[in-house]
Amino acid sequence: MKKLLLLTFISCYSLSVFSQSETNDLIYRRSSLYTLMVSDENEGHAEVIQNSFINYPLPEKFNSHIVKGRIIPKTIDNTLSKKEVNSLQKQAITDFLNTNDIAKSMIAKWFNRSEKGGFNMELISERGYYNASDLDVKIANQTERGNAMIADAGEELINNTFVVINNFKYTNKEEVAKKTNSILAAVSSAAAEAGNKDVSLIANTTSEGVDVLGKGYVIKTDSYLYKLVWNEEIASIFYNDLWNEDADLDPERVKAFDETDIFSLEYIGMESAWADLQSTKYTKQTDEELIATATIKASDAVIAKLQRTYEVFRTKTPLLSGDPIAAKIGLKEGVEKGDKYGVLEQIINKEGKTEYKQIGIIRAEKDLIWDNRFMATEETETELEYTTFKGSKNKYYPGMLIKQIN
Repeated sequence: MKKLLLLTFISCYSLSVFSQSETNDLIYRRSSLYTLMVSDENEGHAEVIQNSFINYPLPEKFNSHIVKGRIIPKTIDNTLSKKEVNSLQKQAITDFLNTNDIAKSMIAKWFNRSEKGGFNMELISERGYYNASDLDVKIANQTERGNAMIADAGEELINNTFVVINNFKYTNKEEVAKKTNSILAAVSSAAAEAGNKDVSLIANTTSEGVDVLGKGYVIKTDSYLYKLVWNEEIASIFYNDLWNEDADLDPERVKAFDETDIFSLEYIGMESAWADLQSTKYTKQTDEELIATATIKASDAVIAKLQRTYEVFRTKTPLLSGDPIAAKIGLKEGVEKGDKYGVLEQIINKEGKTEYKQIGIIRAEKDLIWDNRFMATEETETELEYTTFKGSKNKYYPGMLIKQIN
């Protein structure tokens, strides 16, 4: 059977780069994300950092898969060495996730578990753009097509569910400046305190040097990435032994799900990122606003770094246009000059499962990378509304997906 193009994600949309449509108007299957943070009540401006993190929406390229709370109490002593802190913090986070059954709660959300204990496929059909009736498990168990779609949904959606936990650290550059009585020392010390080794700032220490470079905030975050484990073995146990429906509820299966320990989160790795927010005597922002902005920028930056480092966490993005080749990603997602992206064509194979065929490679254009970072329009003058890529002309069209490959 010849492979057919799966065009449902663009068939009802006429999209041009000049339209008012946003990225989330495009139909494509996003990865799902749950973010939490480690909260240290003794940390400076802890409440501001916590509220900023909780109230800031998740990146649009992810489906929100938040369950339970967003806060993990801090139990690690910061006086330990950096290596000891990272190791102990990772273990404390893992213990918290396991103790609170986060993996099971995420599965329960995927299958829309009711208070009675029954499941349904509404969320999966909605996020995967499947026909809900085709995903009915009773039908799926009797048809090849239904089984293929169930497997496809698991691989495309459930298997691309992630948890990111942020551990923020705050540094006030002015406090460091007072201690060191040196602007350059203040900047470098604050950056070092926040864990950044690559800061390169040139200070004019005459006239207003102290007011300009000696103030502001550095927010650093160490972020830990986990992935929800979903495979054929777990899927088989779930559908055969744990599946339940409210219309025909089996109390034994309700209890079996409540007591099962087959669901888990796999640790992928960690990354660190920071945001340096400058404060001057001319600024109109309060200290709290500066700290909130730095927290959000650090959160965005670390998501981008995790995606660059760990391929499994990289998301797909739809093209807005084939001429110019453009997409709604930019500096917020860590796009850099020359970054390579594979252009993917989504197809359905003869088994009825989704596959992605790479049909070309594009590269981010110099000076045409969109600055979509938080508050970028207020801090810099930019007219770009998308990032433009170099690549073959007349080969790509709106709705094709791209994914970073370097």
